Amino acid sequence: MSVRVIVLAAGQGTRMRSTLPKVLHPVAGAPLVTWVVNAALGAEPDETLVVIGHGAEDVAAVLPEGVGTVVQEAQNGTGHAVLVALEALGDVEGDTVVVVPGDTPLLTSGTLARLAAAHAELEPAVTLLTTRMADATGYGRVVRDDAGEVVGIVEERDTDETQRRITEVAVSTYAFAGGELMRALNEVGTANDQGEMYLTDVVGILAAEGAPIASVETSALEVSGVNSHDQLAEVGRALRARLNLEWMREGVAMIDPDRVYLEATVQLEAGVVLMPDVHLRGDTSVAAGAHLGPSVYAEDSHVKAGARVWYSVLREAEVGESAEVGPFASLRPGTILGPDTKAGTFVETKNTSLGRGSKVPHLSYLGDAEVGEDSNIGAGSITCNYDGFEKHPTTIGDRVRIGSDTMLVAPIVIGDDAWTGAGSTITRDVSEGALGVERSVQKEIPGYSAMREAKRRSDE
Repeated sequence: MSVRVIVLAAGQGTRMRSTLPKVLHPVAGAPLVTWVVNAALGAEPDETLVVIGHGAEDVAAVLPEGVGTVVQEAQNGTGHAVLVALEALGDVEGDTVVVVPGDTPLLTSGTLARLAAAHAELEPAVTLLTTRMADATGYGRVVRDDAGEVVGIVEERDTDETQRRITEVAVSTYAFAGGELMRALNEVGTANDQGEMYLTDVVGILAAEGAPIASVETSALEVSGVNSHDQLAEVGRALRARLNLEWMREGVAMIDPDRVYLEATVQLEAGVVLMPDVHLRGDTSVAAGAHLGPSVYAEDSHVKAGARVWYSVLREAEVGESAEVGPFASLRPGTILGPDTKAGTFVETKNTSLGRGSKVPHLSYLGDAEVGEDSNIGAGSITCNYDGFEKHPTTIGDRVRIGSDTMLVAPIVIGDDAWTGAGSTITRDVSEGALGVERSVQKEIPGYSAMREAKRRSDE
Protein backbone atom coordinates (compact mmCIF):
# COMPACT_ATOMS: atom_id res chain seq x y z
CA MET A 1 0.00 0.00 0.00
CA SER A 2 1.41 3.39 -1.02
CA VAL A 3 0.90 6.60 0.95
CA ARG A 4 0.24 9.69 -1.17
CA VAL A 5 0.14 13.13 0.45
CA ILE A 6 -1.83 16.02 -1.07
CA VAL A 7 -1.07 19.51 0.27
CA LEU A 8 -3.75 22.11 -0.49
CA ALA A 9 -2.07 25.43 -1.27
CA ALA A 10 -4.08 27.03 -4.07
CA GLY A 11 -6.03 29.72 -2.21
CA GLN A 12 -5.35 33.43 -2.12
CA GLY A 13 -6.26 33.91 1.53
CA THR A 14 -8.43 37.00 1.22
CA ARG A 15 -8.54 37.58 4.97
CA MET A 16 -4.80 38.23 4.95
CA ARG A 17 -5.55 41.37 2.87
CA SER A 18 -2.30 40.87 1.02
CA THR A 19 -1.20 40.49 -2.59
CA LEU A 20 1.05 37.65 -1.45
CA PRO A 21 -0.60 34.20 -1.62
CA LYS A 22 -1.44 33.09 1.91
CA VAL A 23 0.85 30.04 1.93
CA LEU A 24 3.85 32.21 1.03
CA HIS A 25 3.63 34.39 4.11
CA PRO A 26 6.83 33.73 6.07
CA VAL A 27 6.97 32.43 9.60
CA ALA A 28 10.22 31.70 11.46
CA GLY A 29 12.16 32.13 8.25
CA ALA A 30 10.16 29.96 5.85
CA PRO A 31 6.84 30.21 3.98
CA LEU A 32 3.84 28.54 5.61
CA VAL A 33 3.66 25.89 2.89
CA THR A 34 7.33 24.95 3.33
CA TRP A 35 6.72 23.99 6.95
CA VAL A 36 3.77 21.81 5.94
CA VAL A 37 5.58 20.11 3.06
CA ASN A 38 8.63 19.41 5.22
CA ALA A 39 6.37 17.86 7.86
CA ALA A 40 4.79 15.69 5.16
CA LEU A 41 8.17 14.60 3.82
CA GLY A 42 9.28 13.74 7.34
CA ALA A 43 6.46 11.16 7.53
CA GLU A 44 8.16 9.42 4.55
CA PRO A 45 5.24 9.10 2.10
CA ASP A 46 5.68 7.50 -1.29
CA GLU A 47 4.63 10.67 -3.07
CA THR A 48 3.87 14.28 -2.18
CA LEU A 49 1.82 16.55 -4.41
CA VAL A 50 1.01 20.23 -3.79
CA VAL A 51 -2.11 21.79 -5.30
CA ILE A 52 -1.27 25.35 -6.34
CA GLY A 53 -3.34 28.17 -7.80
CA HIS A 54 -2.90 31.80 -6.80
CA GLY A 55 0.74 32.75 -7.36
CA ALA A 56 1.36 29.24 -8.70
CA GLU A 57 4.86 29.88 -10.01
CA ASP A 58 5.97 31.60 -6.81
CA VAL A 59 4.58 28.82 -4.64
CA ALA A 60 6.18 26.12 -6.78
CA ALA A 61 9.52 27.92 -6.51
CA VAL A 62 9.75 27.50 -2.71
CA LEU A 63 8.98 23.77 -2.67
CA PRO A 64 11.72 21.21 -2.03
CA GLU A 65 13.12 19.23 -4.94
CA GLY A 66 11.13 16.12 -5.74
CA VAL A 67 7.77 17.50 -4.62
CA GLY A 68 5.20 17.53 -7.42
CA THR A 69 2.66 20.25 -8.19
CA VAL A 70 -0.67 20.48 -9.98
CA VAL A 71 -2.52 23.71 -10.77
CA GLN A 72 -6.13 24.22 -9.69
CA GLU A 73 -7.07 26.77 -12.32
CA ALA A 74 -10.40 27.73 -10.71
CA GLN A 75 -10.63 27.57 -6.91
CA ASN A 76 -13.94 25.75 -6.55
CA GLY A 77 -13.42 24.43 -3.05
CA THR A 78 -11.32 21.89 -1.19
CA GLY A 79 -13.17 18.96 -2.72
CA HIS A 80 -12.43 20.25 -6.20
CA ALA A 81 -8.75 20.77 -5.27
CA VAL A 82 -8.44 17.15 -4.16
CA LEU A 83 -10.20 15.98 -7.31
CA VAL A 84 -7.65 17.89 -9.40
CA ALA A 85 -4.84 16.26 -7.41
CA LEU A 86 -6.28 12.76 -7.81
CA GLU A 87 -6.48 13.22 -11.56
CA ALA A 88 -2.78 14.07 -11.52
CA LEU A 89 -1.87 11.16 -9.26
CA GLY A 90 -3.67 8.60 -11.40
CA ASP A 91 -4.77 5.27 -9.94
CA VAL A 92 -4.97 5.50 -6.13
CA GLU A 93 -7.11 2.37 -5.62
CA GLY A 94 -5.66 0.55 -2.63
CA ASP A 95 -3.52 3.53 -1.58
CA THR A 96 -3.79 5.78 1.45
CA VAL A 97 -4.33 9.40 0.45
CA VAL A 98 -3.43 11.92 3.16
CA VAL A 99 -4.82 15.44 2.63
CA VAL A 100 -3.24 18.35 4.48
CA PRO A 101 -3.94 22.12 4.33
CA GLY A 102 -0.97 24.27 3.38
CA ASP A 103 -1.49 26.81 6.17
CA THR A 104 -0.82 24.68 9.30
CA PRO A 105 2.92 25.13 9.92
CA LEU A 106 2.86 23.63 13.43
CA LEU A 107 1.74 20.23 12.18
CA THR A 108 4.49 17.68 12.81
CA SER A 109 5.78 14.68 10.90
CA GLY A 110 5.02 12.54 13.95
CA THR A 111 1.33 13.41 13.90
CA LEU A 112 1.03 12.73 10.16
CA ALA A 113 2.82 9.41 10.58
CA ARG A 114 0.46 8.56 13.47
CA LEU A 115 -2.55 9.42 11.30
CA ALA A 116 -1.34 7.22 8.44
CA ALA A 117 -0.48 4.36 10.81
CA ALA A 118 -3.91 4.45 12.48
CA HIS A 119 -5.56 4.41 9.07
CA ALA A 120 -3.48 1.42 7.98
CA GLU A 121 -4.27 -0.47 11.17
CA LEU A 122 -8.03 0.20 11.33
CA GLU A 123 -8.65 0.20 7.55
CA PRO A 124 -11.61 2.64 7.61
CA ALA A 125 -12.83 4.58 4.63
CA VAL A 126 -11.38 7.71 6.20
CA THR A 127 -9.47 8.66 9.33
CA LEU A 128 -9.99 12.22 10.54
CA LEU A 129 -7.49 14.33 12.40
CA THR A 130 -9.50 16.22 15.01
CA THR A 131 -8.98 18.44 18.01
CA ARG A 132 -11.11 20.10 20.68
CA MET A 133 -11.44 23.83 21.13
CA ALA A 134 -13.29 25.83 23.73
CA ASP A 135 -13.92 28.38 20.99
CA ALA A 136 -14.35 26.54 17.69
CA THR A 137 -15.21 29.62 15.65
CA GLY A 138 -14.19 29.19 12.03
CA TYR A 139 -13.84 25.40 12.08
CA GLY A 140 -16.00 22.59 10.73
CA ARG A 141 -17.71 20.66 13.55
CA VAL A 142 -17.41 16.88 13.85
CA VAL A 143 -20.92 15.50 14.21
CA ARG A 144 -21.33 12.12 15.92
CA ASP A 145 -24.35 9.92 16.56
CA ASP A 146 -25.49 8.64 19.95
CA ALA A 147 -23.04 5.74 19.65
CA GLY A 148 -20.15 8.13 19.15
CA GLU A 149 -19.66 7.31 15.48
CA VAL A 150 -18.82 10.12 13.08
CA VAL A 151 -21.76 10.94 10.82
CA GLY A 152 -20.37 14.06 9.16
CA ILE A 153 -18.51 17.34 9.28
CA VAL A 154 -20.44 20.59 9.02
CA GLU A 155 -18.67 23.79 7.99
CA GLU A 156 -19.36 26.62 10.43
CA ARG A 157 -21.26 28.72 7.91
CA ASP A 158 -23.69 25.80 7.47
CA THR A 159 -24.11 24.84 11.15
CA ASP A 160 -27.31 25.15 13.14
CA GLU A 161 -27.52 26.36 16.72
CA THR A 162 -26.88 22.92 18.23
CA GLN A 163 -23.96 22.12 15.97
CA ARG A 164 -22.25 25.41 16.75
CA ARG A 165 -21.91 24.29 20.36
CA ILE A 166 -19.81 21.25 19.39
CA THR A 167 -16.21 21.60 20.56
CA GLU A 168 -14.69 18.77 18.49
CA VAL A 169 -13.58 20.14 15.16
CA ALA A 170 -12.13 18.80 11.95
CA VAL A 171 -8.84 20.38 10.97
CA SER A 172 -8.91 19.63 7.22
CA THR A 173 -6.40 16.80 7.58
CA TYR A 174 -7.47 13.30 6.59
CA ALA A 175 -6.23 9.86 5.63
CA PHE A 176 -8.54 8.35 2.99
CA ALA A 177 -8.79 5.00 1.35
CA GLY A 178 -7.96 6.11 -2.18
CA GLY A 179 -10.75 4.29 -3.98
CA GLU A 180 -13.40 5.43 -1.50
CA LEU A 181 -12.20 9.00 -1.78
CA MET A 182 -12.42 9.06 -5.57
CA ARG A 183 -15.87 7.51 -5.61
CA ALA A 184 -17.31 9.81 -2.94
CA LEU A 185 -15.82 12.93 -4.51
CA ASN A 186 -17.78 12.25 -7.67
CA GLU A 187 -20.96 12.50 -5.57
CA VAL A 188 -20.10 15.81 -3.89
CA GLY A 189 -22.30 18.70 -4.96
CA THR A 190 -22.16 22.45 -4.51
CA ALA A 191 -25.42 23.03 -2.63
CA ASN A 192 -23.93 25.18 0.12
CA ASP A 193 -23.44 28.79 1.08
CA GLN A 194 -20.34 29.21 -1.11
CA GLY A 195 -21.42 27.07 -4.05
CA GLU A 196 -18.21 25.03 -3.76
CA MET A 197 -17.22 21.39 -3.46
CA TYR A 198 -16.39 20.77 0.20
CA LEU A 199 -14.02 17.94 1.01
CA THR A 200 -15.87 17.65 4.31
CA ASP A 201 -18.94 16.44 2.37
CA VAL A 202 -17.00 13.28 1.49
CA VAL A 203 -17.10 12.32 5.17
CA GLY A 204 -20.88 12.78 5.28
CA ILE A 205 -21.35 10.68 2.13
CA LEU A 206 -19.21 7.85 3.51
CA ALA A 207 -20.96 8.00 6.88
CA ALA A 208 -24.40 7.89 5.25
CA GLU A 209 -23.33 4.73 3.44
CA GLY A 210 -22.28 3.13 6.71
CA ALA A 211 -18.60 3.16 5.81
CA PRO A 212 -16.28 2.94 8.81
CA ILE A 213 -14.81 6.28 9.92
CA ALA A 214 -11.97 6.58 12.43
CA SER A 215 -10.38 9.59 14.09
CA VAL A 216 -7.08 10.60 15.64
CA GLU A 217 -6.99 13.52 18.07
CA THR A 218 -4.17 16.00 18.52
CA SER A 219 -3.60 19.31 20.28
CA ALA A 220 -5.36 22.44 19.10
CA LEU A 221 -2.07 24.33 18.92
CA GLU A 222 -0.50 21.88 16.50
CA VAL A 223 -3.30 22.22 13.96
CA SER A 224 -3.66 25.99 14.16
CA GLY A 225 -4.41 27.37 10.72
CA VAL A 226 -3.54 30.81 9.41
CA ASN A 227 -6.16 33.06 7.87
CA SER A 228 -5.10 36.46 9.18
CA HIS A 229 -2.03 38.32 10.32
CA ASP A 230 -2.89 37.91 13.98
CA GLN A 231 -3.05 34.14 13.49
CA LEU A 232 0.25 34.28 11.59
CA ALA A 233 1.81 36.01 14.60
CA GLU A 234 0.39 33.36 16.94
CA VAL A 235 1.83 30.41 15.01
CA GLY A 236 5.08 32.31 14.61
CA ARG A 237 5.32 32.67 18.37
CA ALA A 238 4.66 28.96 18.81
CA LEU A 239 7.20 27.96 16.16
CA ARG A 240 9.88 30.15 17.72
CA ALA A 241 9.15 28.64 21.12
CA ARG A 242 9.52 25.16 19.62
CA LEU A 243 12.80 26.05 17.90
CA ASN A 244 14.20 27.75 21.00
CA LEU A 245 13.31 24.77 23.20
CA GLU A 246 15.07 22.40 20.79
CA TRP A 247 18.21 24.56 20.81
CA MET A 248 18.24 24.90 24.59
CA ARG A 249 18.08 21.10 24.84
CA GLU A 250 21.14 21.06 22.56
CA GLY A 251 23.10 23.22 24.99
CA VAL A 252 22.35 26.78 23.84
CA ALA A 253 21.74 29.19 26.74
CA MET A 254 18.93 31.72 26.41
CA ILE A 255 18.45 34.20 29.22
CA ASP A 256 14.91 35.01 28.08
CA PRO A 257 13.82 32.64 25.27
CA ASP A 258 10.62 34.61 24.64
CA ARG A 259 12.84 37.42 23.34
CA VAL A 260 15.10 35.35 21.09
CA TYR A 261 14.07 35.19 17.43
CA LEU A 262 15.59 32.36 15.40
CA GLU A 263 14.82 31.21 11.88
CA ALA A 264 14.82 27.51 11.09
CA THR A 265 17.92 27.81 8.90
CA VAL A 266 20.15 29.14 11.71
CA GLN A 267 22.84 26.81 13.08
CA LEU A 268 24.09 27.01 16.67
CA GLU A 269 26.63 25.06 18.70
CA ALA A 270 26.42 24.01 22.33
CA GLY A 271 27.80 26.70 24.61
CA VAL A 272 26.39 29.66 22.70
CA VAL A 273 24.76 32.32 24.90
CA LEU A 274 21.88 34.36 23.47
CA MET A 275 20.72 37.40 25.39
CA PRO A 276 17.32 39.13 24.92
CA ASP A 277 16.38 40.71 21.60
CA VAL A 278 18.69 38.62 19.45
CA HIS A 279 17.43 38.12 15.88
CA LEU A 280 19.25 35.48 13.80
CA ARG A 281 18.15 34.98 10.21
CA GLY A 282 18.99 33.12 7.04
CA ASP A 283 22.31 31.31 6.66
CA THR A 284 23.64 32.38 10.04
CA SER A 285 25.82 30.23 12.29
CA VAL A 286 27.20 30.79 15.78
CA ALA A 287 30.02 28.68 17.20
CA ALA A 288 30.58 27.39 20.74
CA GLY A 289 31.28 29.95 23.43
CA ALA A 290 30.08 32.94 21.43
CA HIS A 291 27.98 35.47 23.32
CA LEU A 292 25.36 37.43 21.37
CA GLY A 293 23.24 40.26 22.68
CA PRO A 294 21.53 42.09 24.04
CA SER A 295 20.00 43.48 20.84
CA VAL A 296 21.78 41.83 17.91
CA TYR A 297 20.48 41.42 14.36
CA ALA A 298 22.48 38.98 12.23
CA GLU A 299 21.52 37.86 8.73
CA ASP A 300 23.55 35.41 6.61
CA SER A 301 26.48 35.91 8.97
CA HIS A 302 28.91 33.67 10.84
CA VAL A 303 30.18 34.19 14.36
CA LYS A 304 33.14 32.06 15.43
CA ALA A 305 33.93 30.54 18.81
CA GLY A 306 34.31 32.83 21.80
CA ALA A 307 33.27 36.01 20.00
CA ARG A 308 31.08 38.65 21.56
CA VAL A 309 28.55 40.75 19.67
CA TRP A 310 26.20 43.21 21.36
CA TYR A 311 23.85 46.00 20.26
CA SER A 312 24.93 45.54 16.64
CA VAL A 313 23.83 44.64 13.11
CA LEU A 314 25.57 42.02 10.94
CA ARG A 315 24.74 41.38 7.28
CA GLU A 316 26.75 38.82 5.31
CA ALA A 317 29.62 39.29 7.72
CA GLU A 318 32.08 36.99 9.49
CA VAL A 319 33.25 37.52 13.06
CA GLY A 320 36.42 35.63 14.01
CA GLU A 321 37.30 33.71 17.14
CA SER A 322 37.31 35.82 20.31
CA ALA A 323 36.53 38.95 18.32
CA GLU A 324 34.40 41.75 19.80
CA VAL A 325 31.70 43.69 17.96
CA GLY A 326 29.79 46.62 19.36
CA PRO A 327 28.08 48.27 20.94
CA PHE A 328 26.30 49.94 18.02
CA ALA A 329 28.44 48.55 15.21
CA SER A 330 27.22 47.87 11.68
CA LEU A 331 29.03 45.13 9.77
CA ARG A 332 27.88 45.24 6.17
CA PRO A 333 28.32 42.59 3.45
CA GLY A 334 31.87 41.45 2.82
CA THR A 335 33.15 42.20 6.33
CA ILE A 336 35.59 39.60 7.67
CA LEU A 337 36.94 40.13 11.17
CA GLY A 338 39.87 37.90 12.04
CA PRO A 339 40.58 36.35 15.45
CA ASP A 340 40.94 38.71 18.45
CA THR A 341 39.80 41.73 16.45
CA LYS A 342 37.47 44.51 17.49
CA ALA A 343 34.90 46.64 15.70
CA GLY A 344 33.68 48.85 18.52
CA THR A 345 31.26 51.62 19.28
CA PHE A 346 29.64 53.25 16.23
CA VAL A 347 31.96 51.50 13.78
CA GLU A 348 30.75 50.68 10.27
CA THR A 349 32.53 48.33 7.88
CA LYS A 350 31.82 47.17 4.34
CA ASN A 351 33.82 44.77 2.17
CA THR A 352 36.61 45.00 4.72
CA SER A 353 38.90 42.50 6.42
CA LEU A 354 40.75 42.89 9.72
CA GLY A 355 43.76 40.69 10.43
CA ARG A 356 44.37 39.00 13.76
CA GLY A 357 44.45 41.41 16.69
CA SER A 358 43.56 44.55 14.73
CA LYS A 359 41.12 46.98 16.26
CA VAL A 360 38.74 49.71 15.16
CA PRO A 361 37.60 50.84 18.61
CA HIS A 362 35.10 53.60 17.82
CA LEU A 363 33.50 56.13 15.49
CA SER A 364 35.10 54.97 12.24
CA TYR A 365 34.14 53.81 8.76
CA LEU A 366 36.15 51.27 6.76
CA GLY A 367 34.94 50.48 3.26
CA ASP A 368 36.77 48.37 0.65
CA ALA A 369 39.69 48.04 3.04
CA GLU A 370 42.20 45.36 3.95
CA VAL A 371 43.85 45.73 7.35
CA GLY A 372 46.75 43.54 8.43
CA GLU A 373 47.50 42.17 11.89
CA ASP A 374 47.81 44.09 15.16
CA SER A 375 46.91 47.44 13.65
CA ASN A 376 44.82 50.15 15.34
CA ILE A 377 42.46 52.58 13.65
CA GLY A 378 42.01 55.76 15.69
CA ALA A 379 38.64 57.28 16.49
CA GLY A 380 36.89 59.19 13.73
CA SER A 381 38.99 57.74 10.90
CA ILE A 382 37.49 57.07 7.48
CA THR A 383 38.51 55.30 4.30
CA CYS A 384 37.35 57.64 1.57
CA ASN A 385 36.67 54.85 -0.91
CA TYR A 386 34.30 56.51 -3.39
CA ASP A 387 35.35 59.22 -5.83
CA GLY A 388 31.87 59.83 -7.18
CA PHE A 389 32.34 57.31 -9.99
CA GLU A 390 34.09 54.22 -8.64
CA LYS A 391 35.01 52.49 -5.37
CA HIS A 392 38.75 52.22 -4.57
CA PRO A 393 40.66 50.03 -2.11
CA THR A 394 42.63 50.93 0.99
CA THR A 395 45.41 48.61 2.14
CA ILE A 396 46.74 48.96 5.68
CA GLY A 397 49.64 46.77 6.73
CA ASP A 398 50.60 45.06 10.01
CA ARG A 399 51.21 47.00 13.25
CA VAL A 400 49.98 50.25 11.75
CA ARG A 401 48.75 53.12 13.92
CA ILE A 402 46.16 55.32 12.21
CA GLY A 403 45.81 58.54 14.20
CA SER A 404 42.39 59.82 15.22
CA ASP A 405 40.38 61.65 12.57
CA THR A 406 42.54 60.43 9.67
CA MET A 407 40.99 60.56 6.21
CA LEU A 408 42.51 57.86 3.97
CA VAL A 409 41.74 58.86 0.38
CA ALA A 410 41.72 55.69 -1.70
CA PRO A 411 43.35 54.11 -3.55
CA ILE A 412 46.11 54.13 -0.96
CA VAL A 413 48.57 51.80 0.78
CA ILE A 414 49.83 52.27 4.33
CA GLY A 415 52.95 50.15 4.88
CA ASP A 416 53.75 47.89 7.85
CA ASP A 417 54.63 49.68 11.10
CA ALA A 418 53.61 53.06 9.65
CA TRP A 419 51.80 55.84 11.49
CA THR A 420 49.49 58.65 10.45
CA GLY A 421 49.15 61.87 12.38
CA ALA A 422 45.83 62.74 13.95
CA GLY A 423 43.66 64.99 11.82
CA SER A 424 45.51 64.19 8.59
CA THR A 425 44.05 63.78 5.13
CA ILE A 426 46.34 61.15 3.59
CA THR A 427 46.28 61.20 -0.21
CA ARG A 428 49.57 59.39 -0.96
CA ASP A 429 50.96 56.01 0.10
CA VAL A 430 52.86 55.88 3.41
CA SER A 431 56.05 53.82 3.44
CA GLU A 432 56.84 51.10 5.97
CA GLY A 433 57.76 52.51 9.35
CA ALA A 434 57.09 56.10 8.26
CA LEU A 435 54.82 58.80 9.69
CA GLY A 436 52.34 60.28 7.28
CA VAL A 437 51.05 63.66 8.43
CA GLU A 438 49.19 66.44 6.65
CA ARG A 439 48.33 69.60 8.57
CA SER A 440 48.34 73.30 7.86
CA VAL A 441 50.30 75.53 10.26
CA GLN A 442 48.25 76.56 13.29
CA LYS A 443 47.77 80.31 13.59
CA GLU A 444 46.81 82.38 16.63
CA ILE A 445 45.30 85.88 16.59
CA PRO A 446 45.81 87.59 19.96
CA GLY A 447 42.88 89.59 21.37
CA TYR A 448 40.42 88.09 18.88
CA SER A 449 37.54 87.91 21.38
CA ALA A 450 37.91 91.58 22.36
CA MET A 451 38.04 92.64 18.70
CA ARG A 452 34.78 90.77 17.97
CA GLU A 453 33.07 92.43 20.91
CA ALA A 454 34.23 95.87 19.85
CA LYS A 455 32.98 95.28 16.32
CA ARG A 456 29.58 94.16 17.62
CA ARG A 457 29.21 97.36 19.65
CA SER A 458 30.21 99.55 16.74
CA ASP A 459 27.55 97.93 14.57
CA GLU A 460 24.77 98.68 17.07
